[in-house]
Amino acid sequence: MRIASLGSGSKGNATLVDTGETLLLIDCGLTRKEAEERLVARGVSAGEIDAILVTHEHGDHCRGVAALSSNYEIPVFLTAGTAGSPKLDGLKQSVIIRPGDRFDVGDCRIAAEPVPHDAREPVQFCLEAGAVKLGILTDLGTITPHVVQAFSDCDALVLEFNHDPGMLAEGPYPRSVKARVGGAFGHLTNQQARQFLDHAGTDKLKTLFVAHISQQNNAPELAEAALTGWPGLSYCAVIHATQETGFDWYTLDGLDSQPEFKAGMR
Repeated sequence: MRIASLGSGSKGNATLVDTGETLLLIDCGLTRKEAEERLVARGVSAGEIDAILVTHEHGDHCRGVAALSSNYEIPVFLTAGTAGSPKLDGLKQSVIIRPGDRFDVGDCRIAAEPVPHDAREPVQFCLEAGAVKLGILTDLGTITPHVVQAFSDCDALVLEFNHDPGMLAEGPYPRSVKARVGGAFGHLTNQQARQFLDHAGTDKLKTLFVAHISQQNNAPELAEAALTGWPGLSYCAVIHATQETGFDWYTLDGLDSQPEFKAGMR
């Protein structure tokens, strides 16, 4: 399995997962044009995507889904609550899933895990292929016991380090937005992300992707500081996903992980 990000943050999120047989896109909060351009930069075309998995209906996760799916006839897996959003009008190839569902796309086994977020029926995903378990865990305001259990024992994890409470409080957002972002159904702080790592099973974790960092209310060095003293730093690579470029292809396996910079070979 290998993974790449096309972008991560409040202006648009999209993650590629390639098992060698199956190519998946998790969310597409970029416009169709932006997504196509960034896919080409990763050495793939939209027509190669076997399915799009959508976590929820917020624009930074679904902006380009309907257009990309319709143009390339890509099936889209999403909950009924997500599918009911006007932002997904025009979607023709939808496959309705429920929080808690387990299903396969090609050779990839997928679990849609419920999370506390201010959306209609949000989920986050665990993906397994061969011996590798990958968790994608962004856009939640609280670390629940279910989240800890579901996303334990991953070989690789994309984890939200969204905001610093001090920066959020002093930042330019309106009071209502600050309350939403910092609330129990908003986004994780750096310290909440660290708390997840402290409580989840991370003995197998080889690569941690620090994701969904707010450009207004956080800084990479603050996310790094939250990891200080975490025992996993002795055996786990930490990679930052950026809004502008995401991150390039990384190859994952159950024993080791290393960067792979030659995109285009599937």
